[in-house]
Amino acid sequence: MSRPPLEVADLIRSVGAAFVERNRHWLSWKHIKVLLAIARCRTAALGGYLDECTRCGHRATISYNSCRNRHCPKCQTAARERWIAARQRELLPTRYVHVVFTFPPQLAPLALQNKKVIYDLLFRASAETLLEVACDPKHLGAEIGFFTVLHTWNQKLGLHIRCYIVRTARNRALPSTTR
Repeated sequence: MSRPPLEVADLIRSVGAAFVERNRHWLSWKHIKVLLAIARCRTAALGGYLDECTRCGHRATISYNSCRNRHCPKCQTAARERWIAARQRELLPTRYVHVVFTFPPQLAPLALQNKKVIYDLLFRASAETLLEVACDPKHLGAEIGFFTVLHTWNQKLGLHIRCYIVRTARNRALPSTTR
């Protein structure tokens, strides 16, 4: 694979300092740490090693160490592709649909005081709704399988209660190929 003419690291090295200076009011040290890691990735700043043939001893080129930061496009592209391929091998040969049931934010404080009751209601209501709508011939007319994951906080750690549901369906009229 050939190197593209311009990489994210090139942009960070050329305008990163100005970007950080203009945006200090919202950038955290974590953001700056990521930018620094990407800028230094596979450069002499992180050290390196000499590629050498084990048979003849010919020394070819210097290979620089990578930053291994999870946000670095150079380091994580291959790892991400391997992870995606492994997940795709785990999928059943059927269509999947992602459904989200969100708890009303006005009632969220109530949920904090009655977690077991409220979360149980949310799980049961979402499951019953999916099953009822799915078996109706006007909608899907199918038997469905699904799993549900409860999330209670958003990325900024604010209370945000919702169920993420991944479901798959088998039309009742067609024989199943994935039993």
